[in-house]
Amino acid sequence: MAIGIDIGGTKVAAGVVDDQGTVLAELRRPTHGSDPRAVEATIVELVSELGADYPIGSVGIGAAGWMDLSGGTVLFSPHLAWRNEPLRQNLERLLNRPVMLTNDADGAAWGEWKFGKARGESRLVCITLGTGIGGAMVMDGRLERGRFGVAGEFGHQVIMPGGHRCECGNRGCWEQYASGNALGREARELARANSPVAQEILRAVDGDIDAITGAVVTERARQGDAASIELIEDIGSWLGLGLANLAAALDPGMFVVGGGLCEAGELLLAPTQRAFKRNLTGRGFRPAAAIELAELGAAAGMIGAADLSRSLRISEAGGAQR
Repeated sequence: MAIGIDIGGTKVAAGVVDDQGTVLAELRRPTHGSDPRAVEATIVELVSELGADYPIGSVGIGAAGWMDLSGGTVLFSPHLAWRNEPLRQNLERLLNRPVMLTNDADGAAWGEWKFGKARGESRLVCITLGTGIGGAMVMDGRLERGRFGVAGEFGHQVIMPGGHRCECGNRGCWEQYASGNALGREARELARANSPVAQEILRAVDGDIDAITGAVVTERARQGDAASIELIEDIGSWLGLGLANLAAALDPGMFVVGGGLCEAGELLLAPTQRAFKRNLTGRGFRPAAAIELAELGAAAGMIGAADLSRSLRISEAGGAQR
């Protein structure tokens, strides 16, 4: 057994995962993004609780941020207070178990490639939509992490010069237009303008505008609220545009889109596919990548991180280097 932990901008999810990719038990806690030690303490707490009922050989951590190639240090995380944080070393000392550290999107991509929608796909690009946008690539059965380990940060391509300020320091990043944060921000702007179309969203949060999040809008859209559906369609249009840009550069066989925002299902996928087809370079004269929703849902990162840690443990038992 292995434990997979997915650390996002708002939550830490942990689960016991077997070698078939099945989650046997799962726990969640809120993320203390401004305090690295508090995040570590949360991880220790989760592993301790889950490990009480299962024999755990290793722990895989999928974290939002840029990792070095060795998988030992979080170089930078836009949504968490990690700057050159030696997270693996800290956690191995606290947990007394082998720990594998990877980007959360890398974990999700690996999970979908090995156990989910992308099984058998030789050129996979995975996009995770949550607080921001994560990205990862699995090419010919291996994670492609780039020369310095930070490949796949697609959410920080500048798609609107001079646009919304991003946590990374730039303006106009893709994730400022096609993420859960973007969805919540747009809905709050409607509500603050006292727009009549935002009344259903406001009722869902008892009039507290600051409580409007992407998850709230997604749930209202699933219940049929017209304004929420329109807001998700806008997000889908930006998502499809960004995917078309990635297709021009990477030419994958499949895009798998995961993360919490995918709870919107077809409400998000349909406008994404329309925008992708409209903006794809050479459209009509080239094969186009499939765009699919993640089969493993929000658990993809957890499952992938656990499986990668299991591979690390086997490798180390054979005397190989990390």
